[in-house]
Amino acid sequence: MKFPSLVEQATILQESDFMSSTPFDADSFNQAVMSTYGRFPLALERGAGCRVWDTQGKEYLDFVAGIATCTLGHAHPAMVEAVTRQIQKLHHVSNLYYIPEQGELAKWIVDHSCADRVFFCNSGAEANEAAIKLARKYAHTVLDIAHPIILTAHASFHGRTLATITATAQPKYQKYFDPLVPGFHYINYNDIRSVEAAVTELDEGNYRVGAILIEPLQGEGGVRPGDVAYFKRLRQICDETGILLIFDEVQVGMGRSGKLWGYEHLGVEPDIFTSAKGLGGGIPIGAMMSKKFCDIFQPGEHASTFGGNPFVCGVALSVCQTLEKENILQNVEEQGAHLREGLRAIALKYPHHISEVRGWGLINGLELKADIPLTAAEVVNAAINEGLLLVPAGPKVIRFVPPLIVTEAEINQALQAVEKTLAKVTA
Repeated sequence: MKFPSLVEQATILQESDFMSSTPFDADSFNQAVMSTYGRFPLALERGAGCRVWDTQGKEYLDFVAGIATCTLGHAHPAMVEAVTRQIQKLHHVSNLYYIPEQGELAKWIVDHSCADRVFFCNSGAEANEAAIKLARKYAHTVLDIAHPIILTAHASFHGRTLATITATAQPKYQKYFDPLVPGFHYINYNDIRSVEAAVTELDEGNYRVGAILIEPLQGEGGVRPGDVAYFKRLRQICDETGILLIFDEVQVGMGRSGKLWGYEHLGVEPDIFTSAKGLGGGIPIGAMMSKKFCDIFQPGEHASTFGGNPFVCGVALSVCQTLEKENILQNVEEQGAHLREGLRAIALKYPHHISEVRGWGLINGLELKADIPLTAAEVVNAAINEGLLLVPAGPKVIRFVPPLIVTEAEINQALQAVEKTLAKVTA
């Protein structure tokens, strides 16, 4: 499978065109920018394919991809062409009018998924907010539930708004932001008894379960794939009770799992699902998809000023079409399997430090032993010195989420960097 070479991706601008005339100053940056991120000591300036360069000109292999976002890598010709074409044509008009690019993108998603309708917004958190609102309206107006509850899983991640950090059953994201939004109850991931007990308990009181919001694979929760039997039982429970089944596909969707959607690994279809990250290949866009029976929003009940504008939809459509044209899903399956094989070989060399390798496609996790002091962040920081960018998924899991166009040679280079990193941090 042939993807655009580094040379081909850099033909539009020369390297000198990217170089800033003003040296980067971290102190000046920190004085002006709020301290909401714990940043690694690195300032990135440009990228091409699966590689990025910092302001000092050092090259890195990018296995973060904007946290599972840069589907086609950096400066992919299809995206460069789409961005250029659309910005010269029309970039924003608002949803007061019909937007042809929005309709084309929605049709592509509907044609390539179980969805019947699409709502566009700007991020994964907004997509999940839209799903929560739609589920609540459905619970009130269709299921006749006065106080609907949405079940979400421990160790999940659904966003940073007040509603989505409440849905995110991780106390570290909720600290200091109470009172949280009511209407959520937490269950254990891949534990069907926990779900059955919650539905039984809640349905006996003044509250009833209206929806289950869950990730097919937990990303921030440690790259934990869903269990097929668990998800099939969830689908059965929802079919028997009328509860809506909602999948958060923000991180695992758009081909990252080796299939276009994560739910395809589980043998079930959701009633509602969300996407963002990889959908725009790095251009901010979110989407909430639903089946026709629960598409009950009316004009004025939900909206987004920027959502689905011509620019983002034109670029996102180019990403979708490129996934098909270049048969990238096959590459995801092949290179994902190669990466896991290599990581498992490394794990055998460090039986006292590594407990498991797991994942789907090109979202994979290397889990460190719980009883050792070494953390994922320490490994990630050390890997920078070896020219490899990785990202933690919790305190003990190192996450590998390269662009979907990654090559076998780049996988091999990353594995060599991981071996060098582990040799140093475990010495």
